[in-house]
Amino acid sequence: MENVSVQKDLAGGYCENLNQYSRFLTREVQIGDTPMGGLNPIRIQSMTTTDTMDTIGTVEQTIRMVESGCEYVRITAPSMKEAENLALIKKELRYRGYNVPLVADIHFTPNAAESAARIVEKVRINPGNYADKKRFENIEYTQLAYQAELERIYKKFSPLVKICKEYGTAMRIGTNHGSLSDRIMSQYGDTPRGMVESAMEFIRMCEDMNYYNLVISMKASNTQVMVQAYRLLVETMVKEGMNYPLHLGVTEAGDGDDGRIKSAVGIGTLLEDGLGDTIRVSLTEDPEFEAPVARALADRYSKRNTPVIEQERIDLQKLPYSPYTYNRRATHAVQHIGGHHHPVVMLDVSAKNLKDPYFLMDAGYQYSAVLDKYNMADQACDLVYLGDALPSFSFPGNLRQIYNYHTWTGLKDKTNCHPLFKLDEYANAEVKDPLLNLVSVDSGKYDLSLLQSLDDTSVIVLETSAQHGMAEQRAFFIALMNVNIQLPVIIRRTYGAISTDDLTLYAATDLGALLTDGFGDGVWIDAPAEASLATINAVSFIILQATRTRISKAEYISCPSCGRTLFDLQETTQLIRSRTDHLKGIKIAIMGCIVNGPGEMADADYGYVGAGPDKITLYRSKEVVKKNLSAAFALDALIDLIKEDGNWTEVK
Repeated sequence: MENVSVQKDLAGGYCENLNQYSRFLTREVQIGDTPMGGLNPIRIQSMTTTDTMDTIGTVEQTIRMVESGCEYVRITAPSMKEAENLALIKKELRYRGYNVPLVADIHFTPNAAESAARIVEKVRINPGNYADKKRFENIEYTQLAYQAELERIYKKFSPLVKICKEYGTAMRIGTNHGSLSDRIMSQYGDTPRGMVESAMEFIRMCEDMNYYNLVISMKASNTQVMVQAYRLLVETMVKEGMNYPLHLGVTEAGDGDDGRIKSAVGIGTLLEDGLGDTIRVSLTEDPEFEAPVARALADRYSKRNTPVIEQERIDLQKLPYSPYTYNRRATHAVQHIGGHHHPVVMLDVSAKNLKDPYFLMDAGYQYSAVLDKYNMADQACDLVYLGDALPSFSFPGNLRQIYNYHTWTGLKDKTNCHPLFKLDEYANAEVKDPLLNLVSVDSGKYDLSLLQSLDDTSVIVLETSAQHGMAEQRAFFIALMNVNIQLPVIIRRTYGAISTDDLTLYAATDLGALLTDGFGDGVWIDAPAEASLATINAVSFIILQATRTRISKAEYISCPSCGRTLFDLQETTQLIRSRTDHLKGIKIAIMGCIVNGPGEMADADYGYVGAGPDKITLYRSKEVVKKNLSAAFALDALIDLIKEDGNWTEVK
């Protein structure tokens, strides 16, 4: 088996080094003139949203995507006619001077895959529905019956592999959490392990036919599931002597900041550990808007060096937590921080005009001068840092104010006011708050004995100045767990002069990666002056929502659209959002077609799925509730369904 150099020091883990950045070395796969994996840079790709039979429309959109940064372009080929039309699309692109490798997206139709593999540089197949089936049936398999199913799939799959070998075509084996086959679901359940085994079965078939030109993906709309599945995949591949390139993506991420942050949480968490060879950011927007987001994520790692870390290397086999399942780190509660409480949001308001209470609107508190009263929004921060600044008005009663220790000691009225200490300062302080003391700790330089001396009123504010700060802060959490220190921790990340767009992606990565592993009882984003308080507050809450650690609003699981989509996905998503975004905690999936629709319903409370031209099918979780509704009446029917279940509230 040529071109394989699996890193042996993963030692059964998923990451070469938890202490410092080091990219997992994968085999190089040739895709047209743009190789992936190995020592190549992280590649950027996206998918067209045009009708594949619209040759010129698809060509022109592809060109816009290439010019926005796409290095591969994926095009749906749901049937033979679309697969055959890929030849005309490719011919026109080459005529116009664009040699971008094309990828055919295949789901249920092996004959379309076999046709496309003779035309384009890569085909993507979904093992959940390629020669397999999904009818949401639970099937009891004997070992012989299961093996017989695999042999049947092998016969259906082998012609495609032979064509790919003959034509030099690459293949992505792309598992989707939302479309695992009944066979896999019956055997492994709706789990990251099931996703991995679904892909591994097809990988093993390819290797049995001496075909290695593979790229693998483990996509999910749930960032925790997505991260766990990729980690399990790497661990499994390494055990079997494999190191295929990884295609990273959070499927059905949504649009706007929600989609960008959700994508950055999932993709960034894996990039932080050196995993990933190509990125597709799936936004419910025009595809040319996806590549710049993916590029911003990838570029952060192309510039990252790997300095020698003085900390003792973390043993992957002796972790005090599992990177493959979510369990929040056990802490005792200090007031409303830690324990069973959801993570808090802390904001720095020390530079604001503290004579004007209206700035707190940006932090989620609407002030009425007539009533001299605050109304609290669902996304209202929990703590504000004032440093040494003193306000001239009263803050909301449930908003805690944090002052530097020496300023706090001089306050006459300390109600809802609490101090922030440095670690050594706390140890020597004569006066402390009887309820809540915040203690600032540098994750790269601290005295463990001082940490062990902190009392049960203490909450750590964890800071870092390291380039690979996420890993340094993660090592701190591991150190706490190893000595059973159960103090709550607010994660603070400080960013210099970067754009608001980069701030959003970097914070989602740095904080999201820790929260995904169950670390952190609060977040504090310290951003440049250019970033507004409203932006920082919103980003903080969206990160918590994306990591499923604090739900503060409705969530929309919407696919990024493609040539299979049966309605205007962007317009429909915005319409549904406009009527339902006040429903805190409700998850609504908006799917353009049947391919991922039913599967992704498993992670949503309700589903709105295209069933045909002007036809919508509504789901309650995985259950079909109403079929083939006219699109004109479908949203009202969805709202009626939510009301019927008792989940509707009127707009306040």
